[in-house]
Amino acid sequence: MDKYKIPYVKTFEYTKIIGLENIEFGENIIIDDFVLIYAKEKIKIGNYVHIANFASITGGNKLELGDFSAISQGCRILTATDDFKDFGFGNSTINNIYRNIKSAPIYIGNYCIIGANSVVLPGVNIGEGSTVGANSVVTKDLKPWGIYIGNKKIGTRNKEDVLKNYERFLNTSENERVGNLFR
Repeated sequence: MDKYKIPYVKTFEYTKIIGLENIEFGENIIIDDFVLIYAKEKIKIGNYVHIANFASITGGNKLELGDFSAISQGCRILTATDDFKDFGFGNSTINNIYRNIKSAPIYIGNYCIIGANSVVLPGVNIGEGSTVGANSVVTKDLKPWGIYIGNKKIGTRNKEDVLKNYERFLNTSENERVGNLFR
C-alpha cells in the first residue's frame, strides 16, 4: 500500500502526515507505519531517506533531512518544545504568553543516522556524515563525520570510505541502487 501516493515516496497504511503541502520530498524515500510528521512550516526531505516506525517530527518549525539520512525507530525530532526552567508552565492548552517555548529549525546533513529512540531538540545542526547512538538526547550542534552518544563524540566515521562507496553507488544502474520496496 502507498497511502499518500507521493511520487518516489513509499508510505504505509498507518503513516500519518499533517501539513503535506509544507513538505518538499526528494526521491526514494520510505516513511514507515506509525510515523507522525506534523509540518506546520517547511520540511525538506532529501533523496534516499528512511524514517522508521514510531518516529515523529513535530514542533512547527523548519527541518531539513539530507540525502541518505535515516531517522531510526522511535526517534523524536522536535523543532519546538517548552522550557520549564524559567517562567513557563502548562502546555498547548494555554495561551503561548504563559509558556516558555523554544522553537528553532533543525538541520540533519547528508549521510546522517539518528539511532533508535533518540531525541533531537530545537535548533540543532547535525553535520554531514554524523551518527547518533541509540537513546541519545541531542541538545547541541554535532560536527561532521562524528560518532556521538548524545552530545559526546566517541569516534569518527570513515568519510573517505563512505564517499568512495557513494561513488560506487553512482556508477550502478537505478535498479541496483534502490531497495526491494521500490522494485
